[in-house]
Amino acid sequence: MRIVVSVIGLAFVALSLYGCATRKPFSKSEFITLETTGYCKCQKCCGWKRNLLMQPVYAYGPQKGQKKKIGETASGTKAKPGRTIAADTNVFPFGTKMKIPGYGWGVVEDRGGAIKGGKIDLFFRTHQQALEWGRKTLTVEVVR
Repeated sequence: MRIVVSVIGLAFVALSLYGCATRKPFSKSEFITLETTGYCKCQKCCGWKRNLLMQPVYAYGPQKGQKKKIGETASGTKAKPGRTIAADTNVFPFGTKMKIPGYGWGVVEDRGGAIKGGKIDLFFRTHQQALEWGRKTLTVEVVR
């Protein structure tokens, strides 16, 4: 009898811990209307050019002339289509997850000079795909 009570007790504790470990108690989902645009890793979208040695460098801004790693986000990750979002990190910090209609779930991993306040930029594989997305005002699910 004592063994059965011990097994039941251990099972209860294990299930309780499993539930706590998999739950996200601090996740908060909200719906926000945002202006969305598309971008890719090209020179036009990301503000870089090639220097005299044919190396990619920042074309303008505080890092003008410094080497630029093409396809690397401001958070240090590699930009991925259908995942990477650029946002104003004062509003949406790195790691914020968003569900964008027509794009899917993405994560804020980048920021851009023109991305301020209620605007987000969605990463696409090609410049043509970014242009096809265009500019859309959408209601986005944001998980902080």
